[in-house]
Amino acid sequence: MFTGIIEEVGKIREIKEEGTNVHFAIEAKMSPELSIDQSIAHNGTCLTVVEKANDHYWVTAIQETLEKTNLGDLKKNHAVNLERGMRMNERLDGHIVQGHVDQTGTCTKIADRDGSTVFRFEHKQTGSGITIGKGSITINGVSLTVVESGDGYFSVAIIPYTLKHTTFHQLQKGDTVNLEFDVIGKYVQRLVGKG
Repeated sequence: MFTGIIEEVGKIREIKEEGTNVHFAIEAKMSPELSIDQSIAHNGTCLTVVEKANDHYWVTAIQETLEKTNLGDLKKNHAVNLERGMRMNERLDGHIVQGHVDQTGTCTKIADRDGSTVFRFEHKQTGSGITIGKGSITINGVSLTVVESGDGYFSVAIIPYTLKHTTFHQLQKGDTVNLEFDVIGKYVQRLVGKG
């Protein structure tokens, strides 16, 4: 479980393919504190630390993960949002995030609005892909509040701090992002028979 509050922006140091798997070496300040088998969210995708050194660590993504997320688009030196699993005895500052990407979406508009930056995204309409205004959404691992919501699209407003301390400052129109819809909303949908 995660909170969607990004701890650090890491950098892809190396990428190795092995069959259908892809191994990523991630440069991160948190590397010395990590342990083998630890879960880390990478752009909102939960991956397991399989090897580590002082300034980097390795994770492996299987083919299904690469097909359902934007991790397959990553190249050497790309930035990636990182978050370690939450501790149950601490505050939940974002919202409950599982690290299981539901689908990808596309950034269709970026606009400055009185000190914040508004991003609009389009996504496939699926049973679990519903957003509501003032509800929660996770985009590339970042916990955000939905501003506007409609069939197959939504928008969020990013404060300058979040813009600077996540990969959002590099996001461009047309880019693919990982989306995890609100877990509570998904359970409600299932209970009322709409998912």
